Amino acid sequence: MSDDKELELAVLEELSWEPSVDSAHIGVRANAGVVILTGHVGSFIEKYSAERAALRVKGLKAVAEEIEVRLSSGVKCGDDKIAAAALDRISWDVSVPRDAIQVKVEKGWVTLTGKVYWRYQKDFAVQDVRGLRGVVGVTDQITIKPQVNASNISHEIMRALHRSWFFDPKTITVTAHDGKIRLTGTVRYWHYRELAELTAWAAPGATAVQNDLIVL
Repeated sequence: MSDDKELELAVLEELSWEPSVDSAHIGVRANAGVVILTGHVGSFIEKYSAERAALRVKGLKAVAEEIEVRLSSGVKCGDDKIAAAALDRISWDVSVPRDAIQVKVEKGWVTLTGKVYWRYQKDFAVQDVRGLRGVVGVTDQITIKPQVNASNISHEIMRALHRSWFFDPKTITVTAHDGKIRLTGTVRYWHYRELAELTAWAAPGATAVQNDLIVL
């Protein structure tokens, strides 16, 4: 059996194992370690969970996610109600600065805009709306405000990576300019790639992270 066929089977098994995903209508194809997810699910949060489940599988290099959200009549909701629910949910989240996020909804697709100081704050805002009734997709256009202490940022990120046993510092290079960070090199697993990006985002002054790490 080829490596891609083994990867397809492993992803299908992981999707079946994930209790928040109904894998009956999800298709999986693999090509050179890149997995394509197709088919349809009943909610956007299920679509997100399917992608996260696939990314857990060993040997996977990337995911192309083409799953369609097909809402049943019982979970469809008007755009005005979705927008009101999103604003209410975000306003109750202490991790998101008050009045920092604006919400637009069109045919169930939520677009978030605004400015925050940290990546985790925008992540929480997206997380707040991802599972709302009637949502078919989320576009994150929230930006990070520049901070004055962005000097020497690449050195601080490398120190943080060195503290973790996940990474071999010889395989990762960090460059930065005006708060914009680029990661290059190689890691062993997709999970490590994500951890490296989160580490970079945690640096004071980080406004953007370009993750060009390759999974070997």
